[in-house]
Amino acid sequence: RLKDHGYLNDQRFAESFAAARLANDQLGRTRVVQDLRERRVAPALAERSVREVYQDVNEEALIEEWIRRKYRSAPRESLFQQDKDLAAAYRRLLRAGFRSGEIVRVLKRFAKNPDLLDSLEPPDEMPRE
Repeated sequence: RLKDHGYLNDQRFAESFAAARLANDQLGRTRVVQDLRERRVAPALAERSVREVYQDVNEEALIEEWIRRKYRSAPRESLFQQDKDLAAAYRRLLRAGFRSGEIVRVLKRFAKNPDLLDSLEPPDEMPRE
């Protein structure tokens, strides 16, 4: 009966949840799908909903905005001067749900030693649609 009245609608929930996580938390696709699955949304529905919400999102711009927000007190020139700080930022971005290839490309713009990131990027990462 609740489903008949539209109160229980997994698709609408998944789409609104993904849109809220994008707008409020600026998380990557992988994290949002994971969060939906933790809330017992079917995997295919979670993937489809996130894909629809994120279809026009530039993930590299989203990563840059995430970095600016999380490291707002530090000037850009002083970010990631040490290798350990760069590695920590890489891990934080992975946990935030961003894909490795995009993370590496963005962090190379900020890093003092961008060559360190070459070892982190998988050689043939498949882009998601």
